[in-house]
Amino acid sequence: MRKIDLIIIHCSATRADSDFSAQDVDTAHRYRGFSSWGYHYYIRKSGQVELMRSEDVPGAHARGYNANSLGVCYEGGLDVNGRPADTRTLRQKEAMHRLIANLLQSYPEARVVGHRDLSPDKNYNGIVDP
Repeated sequence: MRKIDLIIIHCSATRADSDFSAQDVDTAHRYRGFSSWGYHYYIRKSGQVELMRSEDVPGAHARGYNANSLGVCYEGGLDVNGRPADTRTLRQKEAMHRLIANLLQSYPEARVVGHRDLSPDKNYNGIVDP
């Protein structure tokens, strides 16, 4: 069993007015060169939580942190105009709360962070360096 000390929250960076299924995530990740979807869990706008990767398998969601983390992604993250926004539905928020609570019971030492919290933007200028 892997040592998990991070639970990393992501958004799919898709518009709130469009659907983006777990299969769509898989297609997008394969297009980027991954062997399959990179997250462990995906939360749809309906609140449905889909298992993507086994927790025993390292993810492909946060370079430099995959070996010791779990990736949780929610559908959305962009408003209808394509701008970053918290687009989570009430059901997504409830499902995320339950999922994170359950994961923290299994991994009590883990910190919950947003993907952006791991950004190399050390000077806080708003630009994530490659």
